[in-house]
Amino acid sequence: MRGAKAAFWRLLQALPVALMVVVLNFFLLKAVPGDLADVIAGEAGAATPEFMAQLRAQFGDDQPLAAQFSGYLNRMLHFDLGWSFRYNQSVASLIFERLPATLLLMGLALSLAVALGTWLGVVSATTRRPWLQRGIGVLGTLGFALPAFWVGLMVVVLFTLKLGWFPSSGMNTMGSQASGLAYALDVLRHLAMPVGCLAFSYLALYLRLMHEAVRDVSTLDFVRTARAKGSSRRRLVWRHIVPNAWVPIVTLTGVQFGALLSGSVTLETVFAWPGLGQLALMAVQSRDVNLLLGLLFVTSLFVVLVNLLTEAVHGWLDPRIEQGAGR
Repeated sequence: MRGAKAAFWRLLQALPVALMVVVLNFFLLKAVPGDLADVIAGEAGAATPEFMAQLRAQFGDDQPLAAQFSGYLNRMLHFDLGWSFRYNQSVASLIFERLPATLLLMGLALSLAVALGTWLGVVSATTRRPWLQRGIGVLGTLGFALPAFWVGLMVVVLFTLKLGWFPSSGMNTMGSQASGLAYALDVLRHLAMPVGCLAFSYLALYLRLMHEAVRDVSTLDFVRTARAKGSSRRRLVWRHIVPNAWVPIVTLTGVQFGALLSGSVTLETVFAWPGLGQLALMAVQSRDVNLLLGLLFVTSLFVVLVNLLTEAVHGWLDPRIEQGAGR
């Protein structure tokens, strides 16, 4: 009952945030100069004022800002993301066509970053080998210092142009009729480089955070008690220290899930990955406001839901957080 009450209050707190996001998205995009009519006129080379006025009337950009905003709010209340005039397709269908590819890329990259980063953080905090600790520290520093797009370009040069091990673009081989296991293996080959680059960019954060968390937990009284009772080193680390060091990792994972959406824009462009990041870039280039508003709304809502899930996991890991939320 207490957990349900806490979840209800979290949901109530998230509603004003979602409304604020909807309002800010609209006015920020409307403040940007240029629209889809300008882009179409630029592609055509020239356009008469009458034709430009006709285009803006078709797109609804000739209406007063208040009327456009009320129409936008009405669509959002009915979960109608609008129509992309650039693609001549509903925004919802465009987003849900691209969403699986982005979730696949993000999910694998984040899982790899969390698993490797936390493991290396534990090793660096508990090892008695200085050379190993220094090597892990150098890896973490490189992860912080090297931009994801530069790493992406370098791995394309090495693993595609030089060695020919992995394809450099797309989600599967163009024109391939593979199915079943062959199709899955083909997708995995296309995933290898973008997932590796994205995971490498975020691995350093988990490595550093887990290193510090393990060091902090190691000084607590219950660890000293377990050590005094004769717990082995392995049991002490993995049974007592690591589970208690996981709370900040959960927090960072929730934050990074939202950040990955922005990070995927760069790497989806480098690797021509057919996800939301590449769709967002094309929407910006074509000034497709309806598509951009839909993308921002879906991704913002996704971030809010992930934050709610993160808080719920916190409550499960540490009941004191759940008790505080339920008051």
